[in-house]
Amino acid sequence: MSASSQPLTVKCPTCSCPVAWLPEQLFKPFCSERCKLIDLGEWVMEEKRIPSEPLLLEDDDSDTFWQ
Repeated sequence: MSASSQPLTVKCPTCSCPVAWLPEQLFKPFCSERCKLIDLGEWVMEEKRIPSEPLLLEDDDSDTFWQ
């Protein structure tokens, strides 16, 4: 098999295991459902988040900020 015909391989974001980027890989970019659910749990528990600027609440006259 030539290098150009080999599928793209990426690292699983949870465990760093190699994952072939193929239609058969149901959980890509994760290696398994377990790794996918671990990642989802981290987002739900707010262990992961997308960085942003604090927001000023317009409904309130105080200087309360949400992050």
